[in-house]
Amino acid sequence: MPTLYVTEFADTYNDQNSHAYSMAKWPATAEQILTPGAGSTQSAAFKNNTMYVRLFTDTACGIEFGTNPTAGANSPRIAANGTEYFAVPQGQAYKIATITP
Repeated sequence: MPTLYVTEFADTYNDQNSHAYSMAKWPATAEQILTPGAGSTQSAAFKNNTMYVRLFTDTACGIEFGTNPTAGANSPRIAANGTEYFAVPQGQAYKIATITP
């Protein structure tokens, strides 16, 4: 079964000297699993403190972000076994939608 894993993050990592790094700061604020298919599948709304999401998919899929997104044939694609990070607006009830191409 094709799967898209969505991991939400509220912050990036800062070391003890306050040096900022472009990497996920664990723990994640939430995790969701979606099953891309022939029709658009939508996630639950991201947590209010989510600043960015990590996506991992084991199949090629199209994605769209928004408050009521619908993924379609012309949506941006993620390759099979691909991992991507995306910034999202905080506190706006954003979701992700996915579809198999």
